[in-house]
Parts: sequence; structure tokens; C-alpha cells
Amino acid sequence: MNEQPFFGANGYHLAMALVGAGIIAAFWLPRFFSGREPAASALLILFGIAIHWILPDLSRTLDPREAPLFWELVSEMAVVVALFGTGIRIDNVTDYRRWLPTIWLLVIAMPLTIGAVTVMGFAFAGMTLAGALVLGAVLAPTDPVLAGEVQVGPPTEGGEHPVRFALTTEAGLNDGLAFPFVYLALLAGTSGLSAAMLGEWLLVDVVYRIGVGVAGGALVGWGLARVLFVIPRDNVLADTASGVLAIAAVLLCYGATELAEGYGFIACFVAGVVLRRVEVEHAFHAELHGFNEAIELALTAMLLILIGATFPRLFGELDWAHAAIAVALLFIVRPGAGWISLLRTGLPWSDRLVIAFYGVRGIGSIYYLAFAASHLELVNEGQIWATIALTILLSTVVHGFTAGPVVDYIVRRRQA
Repeated sequence: MNEQPFFGANGYHLAMALVGAGIIAAFWLPRFFSGREPAASALLILFGIAIHWILPDLSRTLDPREAPLFWELVSEMAVVVALFGTGIRIDNVTDYRRWLPTIWLLVIAMPLTIGAVTVMGFAFAGMTLAGALVLGAVLAPTDPVLAGEVQVGPPTEGGEHPVRFALTTEAGLNDGLAFPFVYLALLAGTSGLSAAMLGEWLLVDVVYRIGVGVAGGALVGWGLARVLFVIPRDNVLADTASGVLAIAAVLLCYGATELAEGYGFIACFVAGVVLRRVEVEHAFHAELHGFNEAIELALTAMLLILIGATFPRLFGELDWAHAAIAVALLFIVRPGAGWISLLRTGLPWSDRLVIAFYGVRGIGSIYYLAFAASHLELVNEGQIWATIALTILLSTVVHGFTAGPVVDYIVRRRQA
């Protein structure tokens, strides 16, 4: 009979130990150097890269080129949890003027970003039109998961600075609004672009799916609010229930909206916003948000460690053209498109600059690329994954270590 040695190394258990230790270290070590809440995203990725050299079999097993479904499902859950929590955070939605920067970011900056990345991929990196459009679509959204440093605070905290409000609402909506462009790329790669196809895309993937996403989110948010705060009036659920209802709401909202062929990402954000409008100052909103945020952080930390573990394998496919696209997106395309879109908003130039620059890229891009890769045979899929990986790494380093101090400075200057 073959027996395992008493202290035999089990790769799976070793991976669990290393991931857990890496997450703890990433949140603990920065406290020696900063009095702020640490921006741990970049460190989580770096610890993941270190794990790759210790356990190369782990990165081989989780290579997104070979296992896109894993990345699609896990990143999907992280994004929908983050979107619902983002909606709950917003204290004041009644002043339409506060939404003007968000609207222009979505209507102008996002299409400009998609167009610019598509042109760079097609003209300079030698990508197919479908592949370039996929790259533009998956890199366009501002990530709701990694953008916590620049978003508004927890529910009922107040003091929502225009910069934080714009970046929060943009992150809440543009993850869902990137989906029509991903579908357009899939259609371009399967049937080619034509007037009839564009008309159907506009009707189904833009009008219908967005409409169902908004309606589904509003309906679930309103219904959940009635269950939590209104019925029965003398024994409401919010007085006794736990924050686990936040996850239940996410699952219900996302699943029901996707069954109706709407955009679940939009629905989760809208549900959080609508839920918050009932009993606005109730303490249970903070409990919902706290539980939701704990799940979000746990999923995100694990994802970033695993992403880092796969980076060395992906970087082997990276060439100068695709690396230049990642750098240009973060330092030229997004800041330029954001600045142009905010020109007529009346915001001070410093606020416009911060909003334009801090378009954090992250988990949402992973989801969209994994989704596209599972539905379309991409000619240069490895190079696209490598470009996404480099973009996320640069964004977590540049945005992660600077966003908190910069946005705090803008807020303090406004208060002064």
C-alpha cells in the first residue's frame, strides 16, 4: 500500500497557504510606511507574481487562455457585488447637475476611448478589426472593484465631493455600458459589419438590453426596499436581519435581469441606488454595505493574487506595439478623452484633471475579455490578454499609490 509521507507537500494546500499569506502581507506591510488605509492592489499582484515562481503549476492551470470560464465566473461575481455596493454608497442623487460630468464621461469619453484603442490595435498592432474592437471595449470601463480610493464613502457619511461622485457613478454605469461594444466586436468577428447587423445591434444590444437592465434593477431595488423597510411596518426585516441580504439581492437582481436578456451589471448598480432611496438614513444601509464590501474585498484580493500568478506566462506574448497601447491608454487616451468630455461641466480645471486621469482599469476588463474569448475565436488572444495584464498592473501601481492622496488633497482644498 502506497502511503503519503507525513510531511508530504501538497500543491493545492501550499497554494492556499501562499495565497492567504500574500493577502495578509499585502494589507499589513504598507502600514509601516503610511498612516492611510493601504492601497494593496499592486502588492497583491506582486505577491501573485512571486507565487508563480514558487508554484509554476498553479499559473499553468489558471492560464486565462486555457481556462477563460474560471476567470469569467469569478470576475463576474466580483464586479456585480462591487456594483451593488457602489449604488448603495451614493447619498444624494436628486441634483441632476451633479450627474452632468458622469453623463459626459459615458457619452463622450467612453466611445472616444474605445475608438482610439481600436484604431491603435488595428493600425499599429496588426490586430483584426474584431480583436481590436474587443481590446477597445474591454479596456474602456472604469473599474468599480479597484476604484475604492477615489469613490464616495460608505452610506450616510455625506460630503460627496464632485470628483468622488463623478468617478463613483461613472464606475457604476460604464461597466454595463461597455457590453454593447463587446457584442459589436463579437458580431464583427462572426458575421462582419453591415447596415442590417448594425441596426439589429442598436435595437437589441443597445436599446433593449440597457432598458431591461435599468428597469430590472429599479424593480428589484424597489421590491427589496419594501421587504426590508416597509412590510410588515411593525416588524421590518431591516431591524433584525444580517447583511447577507446584500448578496441575496445581488444574486436575485443579476440573475433575473440576465434571464430577461438585460445587462445585469447595470441592474445591480441601479438596484443599489433605488434601494438606498427608501429610508435613506436607516442604519441598515451601512450594515448592507459593510457585508457587501467584505465579500467584494475577499473576492478581489484572491483574484489579484491569482492574476499576478499568471502574469509571467502572459508577458511572454507581449510585444512593443501592445505594450504601447496599454501605456497610451492610461497616460494619453483616457486622460485626453476625459478632459474633452468634461470641458462644459463647469468643474475647476484641477477637478477635471483628476477625474480624467483616475480611470482605474481592473477586474471588469478581465471579465469582458474572458466572456469574449469564450464566444469568439480571437486570432491574437494571447497578446490581448498580455495587454490587459500590463494595463491592470500599471493601473494598480500608478493609480493605486497616488489616487488616495491626490483626491484627498482636492477634497481638502474645496473644504478650505
